[in-house]
This record gives sequence, C-alpha cells and structure tokens, in this order.
Amino acid sequence: MSDASILSPKGFRAAGVACGLKSVAGKKDLAILVADQAAGAAAVFTTNQVAAAPVLLSRETIKRGRPRAVVVNSGNANCCTGEQGLADAREMVRLAAEAVGAQPDEMLVCSTGKIGEPMPMDKVAAGIRDAAQALRSDAQAAADFAAAIMTTDTVTKTCCLTDRIGKADVTVAGACKGSGMIAPNMATMLAFITTDAHIGSRALTAALRTAVAGSFNLVSVDSDTSTNDTVIALASGAAGRREIQQGSDEYVAFSALLRKVCLDLALQIAADGEGATRVIEVRVEGAATEQDARAAARAIVDSPLVKCAVHGGDPNWGRVVAAAGRSGARVDVARMKHWIGDTLVFDAGTPTDFDVAACEQHMKGPRVLLRVDLGVGTEDHTCYGCDLSRDYVTINADYHT
Repeated sequence: MSDASILSPKGFRAAGVACGLKSVAGKKDLAILVADQAAGAAAVFTTNQVAAAPVLLSRETIKRGRPRAVVVNSGNANCCTGEQGLADAREMVRLAAEAVGAQPDEMLVCSTGKIGEPMPMDKVAAGIRDAAQALRSDAQAAADFAAAIMTTDTVTKTCCLTDRIGKADVTVAGACKGSGMIAPNMATMLAFITTDAHIGSRALTAALRTAVAGSFNLVSVDSDTSTNDTVIALASGAAGRREIQQGSDEYVAFSALLRKVCLDLALQIAADGEGATRVIEVRVEGAATEQDARAAARAIVDSPLVKCAVHGGDPNWGRVVAAAGRSGARVDVARMKHWIGDTLVFDAGTPTDFDVAACEQHMKGPRVLLRVDLGVGTEDHTCYGCDLSRDYVTINADYHT
C-alpha cells in the first residue's frame, strides 16, 4: 500500500467503517475526514435543481461557517426525502461534530447512493460513533475512507502531489468516487481534497472553482448530472506560516498543483466509468468561440453512437463529424478536419484514403484520441469520457432505485 494518500498533507485524520447502509454486508459505507485545525475551506455543488438534502445543508454551512470536517455516507443519497431528509442530514452533522469535538458549523455532510429512500439513522449513528473512534492519520485510514465513499466504483480513486511553493513544501491530495451518473455541471461525483497549504477560504474557493472547471467539468461518462455532486477542499495550514494570497506567485503555483490533482482524479473517473474499457479524449479546435468548442466536444464525448464505435474499435468518423455538426457550434464543413489518433480521416468535406488498420489499432488502446477542427476560428476545448459497453446497460438495469 502506498503511503501517499488523502492523509499525506499534514494535519488530517480519517476513517471509513461499515454500518449496514449497503446491501452487501461488511462493505464500508460511512466515513469521516477531519482537519485538526482550519485555515480554509471551499466547496462546489451540483447545479441539478433536484438537489439532495446534504447538498442543501452543506451549501449553507460553507457560506456561514468555517468547516474543517466532513461526514459522508454511501448507499443512500438522502435525496427526494423531504423535510425528514433535511432533519436527518442535520442530525448527521450534529452527531459527527459531537463525536470529533467540533462545532456543527465546522462539519459538512455528503451522501451518495439510492435516491428516495429514508436514511436509516440508527445505523448511521452507530457508524458515526465507530468512525470517530477509528480516526487516524495513517495509510490504512486513508484507504478505508476512500473505500467507504464508493458506490458502483470498481476501484478507489486517489491522488497526491507535493511541490515547493514559496518557502514551504505543500501537499495537495484527494479521494473521489464516481463511475456512473457522470456529466459535469460544476463537478460530478463526490470528491474530497486536502492540503496543508496555509490558504484562506476566499482564495481556496477561487482556486477550487478554476481547478474544477479544468478537470471534473471536462469529464462525462453517461451525460447524467447527479443530485448529490460535491467537491470539498479543506486546508489545514500546517505547511507554513505565510498565508497564500490570491493573485500572488504562490497562489498561481498552488492553483496549478490543485488542478493537477483534480485532473488526475477526473481521469480516474473516466477510466472507471460503468462498464468502461477505454478512455476517450475529445479535442475540438478551430472553433469560433470557447462556448462552441465546449459544445462540440461535449456532443462528441456524450454521443452513444461515438461511444459504441469506440467500444467496438470501429473508426466510424461519420459519427464524430455528425455529432459536432448537431452540437449547435458553428462549423465550416469545407474546412473541417477530423483525426483518429494521429491519422487524418476526414478533410474538407470528404473522407481521406486513411489507413483503417492503423485507426483500428489506435482504438483498441486504453486511451482513444478523437480530434476535430471545426474550421471557423481559433478556440479549443478538451473533454474526456469513456466507451459504452454492454456492461453499462447491465449495471444500470440491475441497479435498484
């Protein structure tokens, strides 16, 4: 087990336990993450209008409090559960804050799992007590936390990077979950970022929003945005005395490090998409506007026909070109180009005499590059996704709601 984890930044403890929320006995399903002291906190949440109770509560807490901890469960989304759901989310916060020695306004709450089912609070309360007693700062505790937040994920997803920023070695680390219901509209999944940087909430919020836009917001598995999507960043401030100020050289370096961690986690989500066998990278160039580039890239990466072609290793360039054409982005077909990997397959309105075998070989690899030039400008955008397999249908047909 690697020692690099969400607990590598100084000043954090975590735990993950099983309390019976998942249908498989013994699977971890409740976790707590705590910063021993708080320098700053930031979060971004789903823009889905059907938002879960934990999202509604944590939105308010991040505005008025100074969070330094989060309690999270998997196996139950606590969404579409009415006033009782809000009461249960508040009770989770109260119980967790009391158990770790924090105030309620220092505690955020997240949930993920089935929508519309009441939260079994007797199990949750027992899980919170067990998790609080198990809080540690070692690699096993970090692994338990990462496992406890999973739903249909097949692997845990973590990343940890360190860089010299100013006069201090700063570490940024994260753990996330996400496999299905992945289509960004701020971020998609649950993600938890820790850093020992000395950075306040205002600067951390600005850095996190930029990082999310350049990472989690680039990923789509199945074009569905969840009701519970949340990204939370906590800073302990343990790496140095000098606070990182927004706009400074240190802030620029910290923001770059944060984005690298978020992008690494986002690509892990794409690779672990439900039923996925390969990652798709879509690069759109030559767009009239950034909005057009984004629209075309998203249309291509979300297209079921494109995703099925990638799964089958079929260099079906027509599906890619058609997806760009229907995206709403301005396209000049007479100047449009499309590459599969390094092979130009479509140019100026017609297919080229390309090497089909070379394209098929590229499409059988773990990462498939689809590049399109719209032929009307200089703006570009990149999205990431995954192929669509029979297993995706099986997983979601069998997933109880």
